[in-house]
Amino acid sequence: MLWGKKKEEEQEAVSETPVDAAAPIDQKPFMQAIVPVLACGSGLFSDGYVSNVIGSVSTTLGEEYGDVYNNSNAASIVPAIAFAGTVVGQLFFGYLSDKWSRKDSLLISTVILIVFTALAAGSYYHGDVVSMFSILTAWRFFVGIGIGGEYPAGSVGCAESSGELKGGTRNTWFILFTNTMIDWGFVFGAFVPYVVAAACHNSHYSTIWRTSLGIGVVFPLVLFILRLRLKEPEEFSRNSMKHAKTPYRLVFKYYGFRLLIVSLIWFIYDFSTYSFSIYSSTILSNIYGGTGVLTTIFGWNTVINLFYIPGTMLGAPISDRLGPRYTLITGQVLQAIVGFIMAGCYSRLSHPSVVGAFAVVYGIFLSLGEIGPGNNIGLLAAKTCATGVRGQYYGLAAAFGKIGAFVGTYVFKHIASPDGDPIKSAQYKFYVSSSLCIFAAGLAFLLPHIDQDTITKEDAKFRAYLESHGWDTRQLGLKKGETLESLPDESEDNAMPVSKAG
Repeated sequence: MLWGKKKEEEQEAVSETPVDAAAPIDQKPFMQAIVPVLACGSGLFSDGYVSNVIGSVSTTLGEEYGDVYNNSNAASIVPAIAFAGTVVGQLFFGYLSDKWSRKDSLLISTVILIVFTALAAGSYYHGDVVSMFSILTAWRFFVGIGIGGEYPAGSVGCAESSGELKGGTRNTWFILFTNTMIDWGFVFGAFVPYVVAAACHNSHYSTIWRTSLGIGVVFPLVLFILRLRLKEPEEFSRNSMKHAKTPYRLVFKYYGFRLLIVSLIWFIYDFSTYSFSIYSSTILSNIYGGTGVLTTIFGWNTVINLFYIPGTMLGAPISDRLGPRYTLITGQVLQAIVGFIMAGCYSRLSHPSVVGAFAVVYGIFLSLGEIGPGNNIGLLAAKTCATGVRGQYYGLAAAFGKIGAFVGTYVFKHIASPDGDPIKSAQYKFYVSSSLCIFAAGLAFLLPHIDQDTITKEDAKFRAYLESHGWDTRQLGLKKGETLESLPDESEDNAMPVSKAG
C-alpha cells in the first residue's frame, strides 16, 4: 500500500501541471463520428457469441457421445481453451496496436476469427471421436487469439473515437458498442442452439453443434467489410509511441498500481460471469434432473441470458451520470446482495415447477453484474492510461480478466458439496461469486474518477510526467520517416502543448 500511496502522490503532483491547454479532439457530426465507434467496438459481439455458444455445444456433445465426452478431458478443456487463446491474442495485439496500427491489428484479428471459427465448426479426424475433440480444442484456441485482438485494438479504438462524440454521452456510446455487444453475443449464443435444436427436433446432434459454431462466422465477416474503411483514431495519431522507444520503466512507475487494481477487478468479474454463462445450461439440466430435452434447456438458457440486456443498456447512461467508478461499485454491491439471497433460497428455486422464478432471480443477478463491472471495467481500463500505451495497458488488464474466466470455467465444476448434493453445490457457487463482488467493489475505491474528457486530460498529465523525468515528448505522434532532428525544439510547437513540469 505504501507503493500505491507513493504513486498516487506522484500523480497528484503531476496533475498540478495545467492540462487545460491540451487541444480537444474536434467533434464531428454524429453519423460521421458514430461509425468508427461501432466498427471498432462491436466486434466484441463475437466474444460473447463464441464464449457462450460453447456451453450449449458442450451439452450437445455430452448428449451425442455420452461418457466418451463427459468423462474425458475435453469436457473441461473445450469450453475453456478459447480463453487461453484470448489471453495470447490480448497480449500480442495489445503490443501490435500500440506499436503498429489500431486499424490493421483489428483487420488481422478479424480474419483469424473468421477462419478458425469455420474450421472449428468442421472439426473432424478420420472418424476418430477422441481425436476430433482434440482438433476442436486446437481450433478453439486460435479462435480465442482472434477474439483477443478485439480487446486492445477494438475497444481501445472505440474509446479514442468516442472522444469525437458529444460530451455527456461518450461513456454511454462506448458501453453500447462494447459490453452491450458482448451481451447480445451471449444472447445469440444461447438462442441460436435453441433454434437449431428445434429445427433438428432435438436429434441430429452433430448438425446442432456444428451449425451453432458455424453461424459465428457471419458477424465478423460483415464487420470485416465495415472495418476496411476505418481510419486511425485522431487521439492515437497525436499521441502514439509507434515510432518511439517506449519508456517502460516510467510507464510502470506511473501506471503500475492502477493497472493492478483494474486487472484484479476484471479477473473477479470474468471469473464469475463467463463461468455462469457457460454452465447455465448445466445448472438448468440439473434442475430438470436429466429429463429436459435440449430445446427446453436451451430455451430457458436464452431467457436467462436476455437479462444481461436490460442491465447493460439501462446501466449505460448511469455511467455518464455517476461516473464509471461509482456505477461499478453500486452494481457490484447490489449483485452481491441478490447472490446471497439466491444462495439462501436456492433449495426452493431449484425445482422444474418454479424454473420461471429461478430464471428471473438468476437473471436479475446477471443484470446487476452488467450495470456494474460489465459495463464499466473496460471503460476504466480504456480511460485510466495514456494513448501511447493504452493498447498494452488494456490488453494486460483484459488478459488478466480472461485468465479469471479460464480459471473460473475450470474451477466452477469443482466448487461442489463434498456429498455431491447438486443443490448445495450450486449454492456454494453463488456464495463464492457474491463474496468476490464485495471484494471487487472495495478495490474500485482505489481507482481515479473518470469524466468525459479523461482521455485528453490523461494524455496531458502523462506527457507532463514524462517531461519531468527528461523524456523528450516530441517523440509522441511521430510519423513514419520523421526524426527528432526534423522537428522544432520548442515543446509549445507540439500538437498538444502543455507547460513543462518542474
